[in-house]
Amino acid sequence: MQKQKCVFLDRDGVLNRELGDYAYRLDHFEVLPRVPEALALLKQHGFLLIVITNQSGISKGIFQRADMEACHRKLQDTCNQLIDDIYFAPGHQTISASLSRKPDSLMLEKAIAKYNIDPNLSWMVGDVPRDIAAGLKAGVRTIMVGGRHQPADAHTLEAEDLWEAAQLILAETKKPA
Repeated sequence: MQKQKCVFLDRDGVLNRELGDYAYRLDHFEVLPRVPEALALLKQHGFLLIVITNQSGISKGIFQRADMEACHRKLQDTCNQLIDDIYFAPGHQTISASLSRKPDSLMLEKAIAKYNIDPNLSWMVGDVPRDIAAGLKAGVRTIMVGGRHQPADAHTLEAEDLWEAAQLILAETKKPA
């Protein structure tokens, strides 16, 4: 079976507007401009699209799993059902230890195993250092979007948004090995 290539995507700040707190209210959940187009472009070039998101508000009792799932349905509906899977970590380190939570890489590793993903052909796009750390631990290339944080890794690329990140991924994919 041939290995697949994937773009792992953080949710808040990459796919939807970062609210500075928890994005769980459907009426406040806003997919960022050009996200559907960026996902469609990546999909046209054969990438799996998998969301990797920490959702500690669930374990903190701030919102329910059903609230998060409603936001995920809105995300999928807005993006023409292009996302192949969504992994989430509901725990928080002050409540329960979890290797799934970024900056750990267990969510990525589970997806890599389930979908037969080649880490050497895959990417993690995030907007905070813990996203990049998870990607690096899983052995995928990384892109930091949004300009709010400096990447801790010298090999991490930077982009303004997911559309620009998609352009970088495609340009890097076309380079000879």
